[in-house]
Amino acid sequence: MMSVFVSQMPINAGSEQPPSPMAAQNDSSSVAMNGGGNSFGQAKSPIFTTKAFQKLEDDIKLVGKNILYHEENIKYLNKVRGSFAHKIADMEVTLAKNQSSNNDMTKCNVLSQKRSLEETVESIMQHEKSAASVLCHLTRNVSKMSSARNVIGVLATLGHVDNINLSRLLSEYLGLDTMLAIVCKSYQAVRCLETYDQEGSIKQTTGLYRLGACHGKSIDGRFNVICLQGLIPYVGEFMPDDPQRRLVILEPKLPNGESPAGFLGFAVNMIYIDNENLAFVTDNGYGLRETLFYSLFSRLQVYRTRNDMLQALPLISHGAISLDGGIIKSRSVLILGTPKEIGVRFGIWSGDSFPSKDYTKIEKEIKELKWKSDKINYDIRREQDLLANEKSKFEVKKKEFLDFISQRLIDPMQHPVQATHEGATTPKHGLSKTIVEID
Repeated sequence: MMSVFVSQMPINAGSEQPPSPMAAQNDSSSVAMNGGGNSFGQAKSPIFTTKAFQKLEDDIKLVGKNILYHEENIKYLNKVRGSFAHKIADMEVTLAKNQSSNNDMTKCNVLSQKRSLEETVESIMQHEKSAASVLCHLTRNVSKMSSARNVIGVLATLGHVDNINLSRLLSEYLGLDTMLAIVCKSYQAVRCLETYDQEGSIKQTTGLYRLGACHGKSIDGRFNVICLQGLIPYVGEFMPDDPQRRLVILEPKLPNGESPAGFLGFAVNMIYIDNENLAFVTDNGYGLRETLFYSLFSRLQVYRTRNDMLQALPLISHGAISLDGGIIKSRSVLILGTPKEIGVRFGIWSGDSFPSKDYTKIEKEIKELKWKSDKINYDIRREQDLLANEKSKFEVKKKEFLDFISQRLIDPMQHPVQATHEGATTPKHGLSKTIVEID
């Protein structure tokens, strides 16, 4: 609550006698800006009747309302953040109990998963002087890379399949450069990988080049970077009760309503995403399947044989592959010849090593809550900045207000006015004391 109190005591300039109580009462005034009936606009003193004073009063009231608004927002956001923290803690306890009491993955399966990923990393490391090789080396040997924050990893390490032929075909379909592409969450992360001098040349002492040099690794040639922030995500439905969150895509149908012979599904849904990457979400709340893999494969169909694929050609709109080596890029572009082994492919994980639905669901919910909590933290910081700005405005307005009152109270003392009544000159008088309080 802000209040202002002004008191004026007249001085009799022509006599040693103090003014009468009645005169003092008539000349004094008090004003409180506290929502009561005595507002500045109702004061009789001329200093309170100017438009400038009214504007200052209105400005201070407006700033006060803004301060209260941002303070209430911060209280609400802190309450929401607290509720998220409690939920996350409870769910992490549940997750720990679930993991200890119902461990679906045996030690053998865990070792198999790690071995498969390690084989993929080893195949990437063989491409020396590639950005992907440097990143994999850093991931192995550096626990935390501050400058590589929001760099998710090399594409080949982010997905797995349950069929060796499917792994080879998908890798060939994408090509080596794409399989070795570095996947980033945002454009800011992309800028951290590589910077340039004023002539446009790459600065070898910054970004991924500097990190690699610190470990005796160098980068030669170009490399692809996929930025999730720039991808157009899939916006349809997801398969119900599916921990992998596979996409609901309309399957190709023959005129009789049946699926074409040998149709196995869509490549985007045949990618297995591990727990850590499955829980990942972009700033807009999308996962890797509906962003990264959907942009790479779209509605790429998978068939058992070339013959099945060719028979279904009229139903293929976004390409197709067959497990025996057939590749169709589009209805008008078919890849013929002997399959090419590119050396880097998606890892192989068996279906029995998949985590339970409950475990994956809880893990994803925790990730989403943490993402929401991060957004709340951003909103709180923004509200705090706005609050600080409004408080700064208040200090400025308060100074203007005090200066205004002081100036109006000083002016009558500098320019006294004589008034006559029946030929008698009244004594000069001014204001001896002014008290202004703003709480």
